[in-house]
Amino acid sequence: MSAPNRNALWAGALVDELARSGVRHVVVSPGSRSTPLVLAAAADARLTRWVQLDERSAGFFALGLGRATGRPAAVITTSGTAAANLLPAVVEASRSGVPLLVLTADRPHRLRDSDANQTIDQVRLYGSFTRAFHDVAPPTVEARALRYVRTLACRA
Repeated sequence: MSAPNRNALWAGALVDELARSGVRHVVVSPGSRSTPLVLAAAADARLTRWVQLDERSAGFFALGLGRATGRPAAVITTSGTAAANLLPAVVEASRSGVPLLVLTADRPHRLRDSDANQTIDQVRLYGSFTRAFHDVAPPTVEARALRYVRTLACRA
């Protein structure tokens, strides 16, 4: 199975499990690396999708959805500064106790610490303002790996 298909498989499993767990709103700030997540969210009829081109706006829009519904809204962005632009909303969600799920794509693991375009340290990006953080390994097609992704989504 090719890499794009593995990415689509994992994104589909993650989004399906989030929807099964009660997520109903997904805010998308599109970018190339987050495409599998965006397509998975677009294909799931249980989710209402919102598009915000500016990541800061996307973060606060998702925060508002979480505040209004009392349920976590998910926000999807690509890597690098796109993910960094969510920090103010993450801090606000943390301080006000509003549920917020942040799904950021990242460059391949081999490009970490390489100064390649759009590579920043996303592992420590949100610091102590998250209740949980998962640095998900590159996707494979093994059943055990898919269970792992679904388990992460359930815990979110």
